[in-house]
Amino acid sequence: MRVKFSEDVVPLTDLKVNPGRVVRQAAEAHRPVLLTTQGRGVAVVQSLADFERDANERDFMRAVVTGLADLDAGRDVSLVEAKSRLGLSQADA
Repeated sequence: MRVKFSEDVVPLTDLKVNPGRVVRQAAEAHRPVLLTTQGRGVAVVQSLADFERDANERDFMRAVVTGLADLDAGRDVSLVEAKSRLGLSQADA
Protein backbone atom coordinates (compact mmCIF):
# COMPACT_ATOMS: atom_id res chain seq x y z
CA MET A 1 0.00 0.00 0.00
CA ARG A 2 2.34 2.69 -1.24
CA VAL A 3 1.19 6.24 -1.76
CA LYS A 4 1.12 7.30 -5.38
CA PHE A 5 2.14 10.92 -5.05
CA SER A 6 0.69 11.76 -8.45
CA GLU A 7 -2.76 10.59 -7.27
CA ASP A 8 -2.84 10.40 -3.48
CA VAL A 9 -1.62 13.83 -2.37
CA VAL A 10 -4.55 16.21 -2.01
CA PRO A 11 -4.60 19.80 -0.75
CA LEU A 12 -6.72 20.25 2.36
CA THR A 13 -8.87 22.73 0.45
CA ASP A 14 -9.91 19.89 -1.92
CA LEU A 15 -11.16 17.92 1.08
CA LYS A 16 -13.17 20.94 2.21
CA VAL A 17 -14.70 21.41 -1.25
CA ASN A 18 -15.44 17.75 -2.03
CA PRO A 19 -14.93 15.41 0.95
CA GLY A 20 -16.86 12.59 -0.70
CA ARG A 21 -14.41 12.42 -3.60
CA VAL A 22 -11.41 12.17 -1.27
CA VAL A 23 -13.02 9.47 0.88
CA ARG A 24 -14.14 7.53 -2.21
CA GLN A 25 -10.63 7.77 -3.69
CA ALA A 26 -9.10 6.29 -0.51
CA ALA A 27 -11.68 3.50 -0.37
CA GLU A 28 -11.51 2.53 -4.03
CA ALA A 29 -7.72 2.68 -4.36
CA HIS A 30 -7.10 1.00 -0.98
CA ARG A 31 -4.38 3.58 -0.41
CA PRO A 32 -4.28 6.43 2.09
CA VAL A 33 -4.72 9.97 0.82
CA LEU A 34 -2.18 12.47 2.14
CA LEU A 35 -3.72 15.86 2.90
CA THR A 36 -1.45 18.86 2.58
CA THR A 37 -1.54 22.50 3.44
CA GLN A 38 1.04 24.90 2.05
CA GLY A 39 2.85 21.91 0.54
CA ARG A 40 3.28 20.06 3.83
CA GLY A 41 1.57 16.86 4.88
CA VAL A 42 -0.89 17.42 7.73
CA ALA A 43 -3.18 14.37 7.83
CA VAL A 44 -4.07 11.09 6.18
CA VAL A 45 -7.49 9.87 5.06
CA GLN A 46 -7.91 6.11 4.92
CA SER A 47 -10.96 3.90 4.56
CA LEU A 48 -12.17 2.28 7.76
CA ALA A 49 -11.80 -1.23 6.32
CA ASP A 50 -8.19 -0.57 5.31
CA PHE A 51 -7.44 1.04 8.69
CA GLU A 52 -8.84 -1.97 10.57
CA ARG A 53 -6.94 -4.41 8.33
CA ASP A 54 -3.70 -2.50 8.88
CA ALA A 55 -4.27 -2.31 12.65
CA ASN A 56 -4.90 -6.06 12.82
CA GLU A 57 -1.76 -6.72 10.79
CA ARG A 58 0.32 -4.49 13.10
CA ASP A 59 -1.10 -6.22 16.18
CA PHE A 60 -0.29 -9.64 14.69
CA MET A 61 3.26 -8.62 13.82
CA ARG A 62 3.82 -7.22 17.33
CA ALA A 63 2.60 -10.52 18.79
CA VAL A 64 4.98 -12.46 16.54
CA VAL A 65 7.92 -10.25 17.55
CA THR A 66 6.99 -10.62 21.22
CA GLY A 67 6.75 -14.39 20.84
CA LEU A 68 10.11 -14.60 19.11
CA ALA A 69 11.67 -12.45 21.85
CA ASP A 70 10.17 -14.76 24.48
CA LEU A 71 11.68 -17.77 22.72
CA ASP A 72 15.08 -16.09 22.52
CA ALA A 73 14.88 -15.33 26.25
CA GLY A 74 13.96 -18.90 27.10
CA ARG A 75 10.42 -18.02 28.11
CA ASP A 76 8.61 -20.91 26.51
CA VAL A 77 6.30 -23.72 27.59
CA SER A 78 5.40 -27.05 26.07
CA LEU A 79 2.17 -27.52 24.15
CA VAL A 80 0.84 -29.69 26.98
CA GLU A 81 1.56 -26.91 29.53
CA ALA A 82 -0.01 -24.24 27.28
CA LYS A 83 -3.19 -26.30 26.87
CA SER A 84 -3.29 -26.90 30.62
CA ARG A 85 -2.97 -23.18 31.34
CA LEU A 86 -5.75 -22.42 28.85
CA GLY A 87 -8.01 -25.14 30.24
CA LEU A 88 -7.97 -27.14 27.02
CA SER A 89 -7.99 -30.91 26.86
CA GLN A 90 -5.28 -32.70 24.94
CA ALA A 91 -7.80 -33.43 22.15
CA ASP A 92 -8.53 -29.71 21.63
CA ALA A 93 -6.56 -27.96 18.94
